[in-house]
Amino acid sequence: MKPFCRSVAPALGLAALLLFTGCDWLFPPRYPTTTRAERLPADIAKCTPDDDQHPPILESAEFQEPVPLPAPVSTSGAEDSPFVLPDGNTLYFFFTPDVRVAPDRQLLDEVTGVWVTTRSGDSWTEPERVWLQDPGKLSLDGAVAIDGAEMWFASAREGYTGVNMFIADLVNGAWKNWRYCGDRLMLEIQIGEVHLRGDNLHFHSSRSGGLGGYDIWRTTRAGSTWSDPVNLTPVNSADMDGFPFVSSDGNELWFTRTYLGTPAVYRSVKVGDAWQAPELIVHQFAGEPTLDDAGNLYFVHHFYRDDVMIEADIYLAARRP
Repeated sequence: MKPFCRSVAPALGLAALLLFTGCDWLFPPRYPTTTRAERLPADIAKCTPDDDQHPPILESAEFQEPVPLPAPVSTSGAEDSPFVLPDGNTLYFFFTPDVRVAPDRQLLDEVTGVWVTTRSGDSWTEPERVWLQDPGKLSLDGAVAIDGAEMWFASAREGYTGVNMFIADLVNGAWKNWRYCGDRLMLEIQIGEVHLRGDNLHFHSSRSGGLGGYDIWRTTRAGSTWSDPVNLTPVNSADMDGFPFVSSDGNELWFTRTYLGTPAVYRSVKVGDAWQAPELIVHQFAGEPTLDDAGNLYFVHHFYRDDVMIEADIYLAARRP
């Protein structure tokens, strides 16, 4: 797996690029209109389930066999980090056209970032770019989580060091007012990628006090303050447990954990106030789960060929009637 935050954080040269603020000759103050198709590499053919050397393996009878979302969502590039809204009609995702390209070059390709598509009958519309930065300013955005009119997203952007979490508001159908989430969350609590449900922020972190690798934690908002984080001990393991998603009713926690050497999707169910032991749902390069309120599961699947990642698609495992 190559989740958004880990794909941009170690990039050498990214910080230098972010210093080019106000250079209109290099970055004109307007949003580019480049399409995803214009940036797809000519030497990579679209991967399909038929030529997948490591297809996702479903372990739950609750779901139909997972299939990739069709075009125009899926391309020969990488569609990653999906987030579906509760009604199942709007899907956000991170896109980059060529996984071989370093993040400091992705920053300049005019298409790497957050995209959104909407359901139209049994198909999806042509995705559109979601701009979360002012025209002419640099940012590399992804890992979206939305609750109502509030969006949280990860971003490497000018004026900040490394990858941080930001918040945006939905205003008249567009995401506006993006702002840094604050030092309390980033530096003290040390949040990674998040899922917001009401005032509860679930996140993964390698902060001290965990069981090992990433753990899943929860902090709760009261006005403008955030509580000390609570480790969700029944869910976590000595391995990597991350990329949480909580169902709308608050009774299911979905996340990514390593299984047999590759990422896998797990689910924990809440009984009373206690999370139960997680169960394996789908594995083999499957991760970053998100569900609509009908219980349909979306996740990212990365295609590997001879141990080299080729591309990524968003897969759907529809819940059985």
